[in-house]
Amino acid sequence: MSTIQGAYGYRLLSSGQPLEVHAFQLREPAADEVVIEVAGCGVCHTDLGFAFDGIPTRHPLPLVLGHEIAGRVVAAGQQAAGWLGRSVIVPAVIPCGACPACAAGRPTICRQQFMPGNDGDGGFATHVRVPSRGLCPVPEKLPAGLSLAMLSVVADAVTTPYEAIRRARLGPEDVAVFVGAGGVGGFGVQIAAALGAAVVAIDIDRDRLDLAAQHGASLVLDAGSTDPKALKAAVRSFAKESGRRGIGLKIFETSGTPAGQATAFGMLDHGGYLGVVGFTSKPVELRLSNLMAFDATAQGNWGCPPEYYPAALALVLDGRITLGPYVEPHALEEAPAILEAVAKHAIRRRVILTPYTDGRAANEEARR
Repeated sequence: MSTIQGAYGYRLLSSGQPLEVHAFQLREPAADEVVIEVAGCGVCHTDLGFAFDGIPTRHPLPLVLGHEIAGRVVAAGQQAAGWLGRSVIVPAVIPCGACPACAAGRPTICRQQFMPGNDGDGGFATHVRVPSRGLCPVPEKLPAGLSLAMLSVVADAVTTPYEAIRRARLGPEDVAVFVGAGGVGGFGVQIAAALGAAVVAIDIDRDRLDLAAQHGASLVLDAGSTDPKALKAAVRSFAKESGRRGIGLKIFETSGTPAGQATAFGMLDHGGYLGVVGFTSKPVELRLSNLMAFDATAQGNWGCPPEYYPAALALVLDGRITLGPYVEPHALEEAPAILEAVAKHAIRRRVILTPYTDGRAANEEARR
């Protein structure tokens, strides 16, 4: 591998402390590994959990965070040589492909999985070394309004709701309800609409609801100004008027908040389906007997198998999923301040960190 000069990233030393710039030497990729020059890396709420909430990473700190990665392969091991020079999206969860979970068709719970920014250094960096298995190729020529950096959010914010919707077997006869219309929920709304479902979006943020209404939601409801009974009544009325014949609502909890999870669970009806996509470390009090009484289903969702990334990417490339209004680029050098701003809800869109690749930040830090 030719020497890559000026590689650097922003690593977490301990939860609650600002990220620290870190210059590093890239190790030669193993036979089945690649080195990627990062074009962009999305900031996910999982990163915030590691950085501020004390949620432990599987790899000991210090660690470079970031698992929503798109970029170009600049070095490859012998078994991965075919990827050299290609633009790719890195799966947020890379299964081993050989364990009992993988053999059973449950690769997202593979105990030997590799998640960048959790099991090893991630994409808040100029370069990252990852396994080559499961890489999603990206066309060299992209549609107007799209960039390789923007496609980083496909690695989680798009594919995670895509997988939840796929597992729910959502189709044109269904009513889909998204509780939480931010990045993941907003993309979920678009995917469900692209599949022909009648879509409801629920949130407490008027701007998010307005955006959802422009991109696939036929009904938007403000949970901040509507009590739970009225919310459920409005959704039921919409479902009846929509003429859809699916049995039970298909509800997706995409807020990752206790209030959102309680609202989503409260929406369950006879034969209903609840896909839990958002995460919160806070407890939620629920009456699980509702699942029995309604013969309903609750399903957790962790990531998306790499095999489905191309189908999710295709929805973006053909315009059925719009990224632009939901993402906001920032220079990698802003990473410490950006994470704090996102944690404080000062930034509402999905942030994409885009690095310089000339080592500017690391060189400036070295001179201090």
